[in-house]
Amino acid sequence: MQTPEIAKLGHFGLVTTDLEKSLWFFKEVIGLEETEVKDGVHYLRAWGDFEHHTMYVRAGDEPHVDHIAWRTKRAEDVDAFAKNLEESGVEVRWVTEGAEAGQGKAFRFELPSGHTQEIYFEMEKTLASAESRSVLKNQSHKSWARGVSPRRIDHVNLLTSLLANEVADFLQEKLGFKLRECVQLPDGNLVGAWLSVTPLVHDIAISHDPFAPTTHQVHHVSYWLDNAQDLLRAADILKENGIFFKGPGKHGISQAMYIYAIDPGSGLRVELFTNGYLIFEPDWEPIVWSVDEMDIGFTYWGDQMDNKPENNPTISAQEKKLIRG
Repeated sequence: MQTPEIAKLGHFGLVTTDLEKSLWFFKEVIGLEETEVKDGVHYLRAWGDFEHHTMYVRAGDEPHVDHIAWRTKRAEDVDAFAKNLEESGVEVRWVTEGAEAGQGKAFRFELPSGHTQEIYFEMEKTLASAESRSVLKNQSHKSWARGVSPRRIDHVNLLTSLLANEVADFLQEKLGFKLRECVQLPDGNLVGAWLSVTPLVHDIAISHDPFAPTTHQVHHVSYWLDNAQDLLRAADILKENGIFFKGPGKHGISQAMYIYAIDPGSGLRVELFTNGYLIFEPDWEPIVWSVDEMDIGFTYWGDQMDNKPENNPTISAQEKKLIRG
């Protein structure tokens, strides 16, 4: 039997305590397109995303990311992953087809950290409305329609009080992720791990914070911009809309440029991300950083990003509530 494989990051679900503010932020400031509203859930995607949605947002009593979803390479991989996880003692919960708009057969489970993940294959490739459709057949919506206008979803970064290797090992052993870069303690444990199933440096990252209030926080979700000029344009748009942000800066790990901003409705940190490098070598060896190299690793230049509150003014009181998976 063929080994099941994950193809890519698909989407995430966000619950917000202020739906109006979150929709304004993601639609008007970030510039995502709304493909459907069903049962109070708003489904959004970037102009270069082809699937029905790369995120949804709905109202709730407590802000949190309710799941992160991964698309498999083949339809049969969904059942195969479910079987493998169950045999290893992981609880699998099937999601009713259509309960999440546009999506077919799927199931959810928890990482060792408690972050909820979803595995699916079938998802509608929704045609954009005539008003928003691009004339380019290889693009779903018109670019630059409004706001920052990122091209696509890029990655997620999970924050946990567990050591990063406790989650990274599971991702590699059970789901087939490859470790690309990491931050290692002298005892060999990891406080940071960047993993992918695509040529990206990371489709998912795990960040360890011993002071995190739970094992299942979310550091950020990320959308991709094409180049550095787009990132500078994003800074102007965020400033004009009264959104405080960190950056622009450049990571040493991944070599990518970033801006971090906070959704005022949920407190979720969103990273706008560009440049970096791709990995094509099949025998790639993980790049190992030590903790005393993080002045370059976390931030090569620009606004410092780490777990120190003084370097993270975007960590708001709202965000400190459980932005959890």
